[in-house]
Amino acid sequence: MLKLKCKMFEESKKSTASENILVTLAIFLAMFVVIQLAESIIPSAMSKSELQERILAEGSVDIKKAMDISMEIMMQAKYLIPTLFCTIFGTIISIIYCRFVEARHLSSMGMRRRKAGLHYIQGLGVGFVMISVTALLSAAFGITKISVCKSVDFGIIGLMLGGFLIQGMSEEFIFRGYLMNTLGGRHNPWVAVIVSSAAFSLAHLANPGFNLLVFLNLTLFGVFAALYMIAFDDIWGACAIHSIWNFTQGSFYGISVSGTGDTESILRTTAKSSSVLLTGGDFGIEGSIITTAILTAASVLVLIKIKKQN
Repeated sequence: MLKLKCKMFEESKKSTASENILVTLAIFLAMFVVIQLAESIIPSAMSKSELQERILAEGSVDIKKAMDISMEIMMQAKYLIPTLFCTIFGTIISIIYCRFVEARHLSSMGMRRRKAGLHYIQGLGVGFVMISVTALLSAAFGITKISVCKSVDFGIIGLMLGGFLIQGMSEEFIFRGYLMNTLGGRHNPWVAVIVSSAAFSLAHLANPGFNLLVFLNLTLFGVFAALYMIAFDDIWGACAIHSIWNFTQGSFYGISVSGTGDTESILRTTAKSSSVLLTGGDFGIEGSIITTAILTAASVLVLIKIKKQN
């Protein structure tokens, strides 16, 4: 198997993290819960009144119905945009934990200054091309139809871009900068890549439309992002890819991002096929077999780059 070598893993070996992988994962789970709570405080406070009013108006509701109502409310721009911006707490908490608890240098998370801007811009291009090829192939095969929205609020689109730039970065810091690199400093790098990618996928378990193919695709995205980080030995390109993938998917092509529903967008993509395997169903195009092919091809290309570097 191809060896994965990078300075991030070498630097992470100097951390105080446990050598027991189960202990590491248990601590990560606790940290993830803390992060989720921190990120939800402000949006929950903002939407509390409307949620209570809707539930009272519905009368008796079960937990699933209450969650559906909550999801519907939170997808409104006035709540969704603050929610995206509040994901900054994920980045902050991950950095604080790795720096002061594991005693890791920030460069072990992939925070390097050298070529940071260039790698970020390259990542934006890579992410945009990947999701565009996925969306356009789906339309070309007659699986979906893409149309232009008649009325677009570009103010909201701009705020969504800012929010997704933070949200994508946050998830990369949590699952790659923190979890993957902590594991990479103590265990086989492939173990670090696969475990962190599976954890990233399972974090979406409660999203509408989650199924086995969605789990596979999100794990593949995690593997691709992990390999991309290793190839460039910093986190910035992966942050950019993740952010622009989500933004372009939701706010440009008008596709549900990980099952979160429709948002303000420039284009609108609607399903023509009834096959969940082809469309991704409620989860969106990330649950499509087309996405599986694109992410697999992208991962192979990055592996080729790593092999040449070695």
